[in-house]
Amino acid sequence: MSKDLVVILTALNLEYQAVRRKLAGPQVHRHERGTRFEVGTVQGTSCRVALGLTNKGNHSAAVIAERSIQEFSPVAVLFVGVAGALWDTARLGDVVMATHVYAYHGGTSEDDGLKARPRVWEAAHGISQLGSHLARVNDWADDTTGHGRPPQVRFGAIAAGEVVQNSKISAEARWIRQHYNDALAIEMEAAGVAQAGHLSGAPVAIIRGISDRADGTKSSAKDRNWQPRAAANAAAFATRLAVELVGEQAQIAMSQADKAHTADKLKEHVSNTAHNSTVGIMASSVKESSVYLNAAPKVTSPADLVAELDGFREHLKRHHAESVLDDDTYQEALAELDFARRAASENTPESSKRATMALKRLRGLLAELPELVARLAPLVVAAGDLS
Repeated sequence: MSKDLVVILTALNLEYQAVRRKLAGPQVHRHERGTRFEVGTVQGTSCRVALGLTNKGNHSAAVIAERSIQEFSPVAVLFVGVAGALWDTARLGDVVMATHVYAYHGGTSEDDGLKARPRVWEAAHGISQLGSHLARVNDWADDTTGHGRPPQVRFGAIAAGEVVQNSKISAEARWIRQHYNDALAIEMEAAGVAQAGHLSGAPVAIIRGISDRADGTKSSAKDRNWQPRAAANAAAFATRLAVELVGEQAQIAMSQADKAHTADKLKEHVSNTAHNSTVGIMASSVKESSVYLNAAPKVTSPADLVAELDGFREHLKRHHAESVLDDDTYQEALAELDFARRAASENTPESSKRATMALKRLRGLLAELPELVARLAPLVVAAGDLS
């Protein structure tokens, strides 16, 4: 699994552009069968996003979702875009994150009418929990100056079918509202993406901005005005969720590295039970071993920390030049180091926390290089002390 990459898919170019505006340095990545993705980082972070376009419909969405999972082995797949609201619970511009997805076109036709036989996929528990947390924190939305009230995140079912729904009074519209009356929104791709995630074992989140009410006004000028705003809101929440998902993976990796390091320390621990004495190493020869002695750097200001981080960059370069550090790990390490350096230079309590987290992620990347881990450890402490 690529622990620093999330796949984001959209069905429409308008939705694609809303996500792309959130990315820095997008580069084209071409699948061998011709599908084109763009891979960039969420602005101001080291979180990588592979962005792809599925076009309309559950079938196309399922194929491209499966292809993206096999190509990138992502932390998660997020399907992002606009949808119609079935009820007044979600207002125009709000974001709906699916707790579960209905493929509502499953059914059986009998003499007394059409009986619903849907397929249902629940959202991954971890993603649902994280989405709920971000909704409570409520600092994900872009500046809404001049756009009225800020958007809210709603959680509930999303219904996915094969036709555009734009009526409240048609037979199908009444049938959907009768059999799927807990669905907040309706669209045409979520079931395909959910199925691909289920078959591939990849966590999936469906995130939709409400652009219309599926009530016959879909082609109105008002709806056309709401579409880009709804797409932008969905993109803002989705990219924030992507950053948090990658951050969680980094924390898990660091925790595992810390546990492994602690286990190694316990195996190699030497206890001195004699008080006021010296412990030394006596051997006729020592082979293939290293001893690292590092005094904690004197860091009393953000400028000191920035200088120490610049010095650490030189150690990274040396290890890379000596082929101790592979190319991919080196590039990821530089990205985390740069992010920590920028955060440290901002000199605020919040930026200090961001710098600390970036350095911890960096420590996880370098867990197999004890010299670099030893040099980095006091810098992690120093970053935390500046908060």
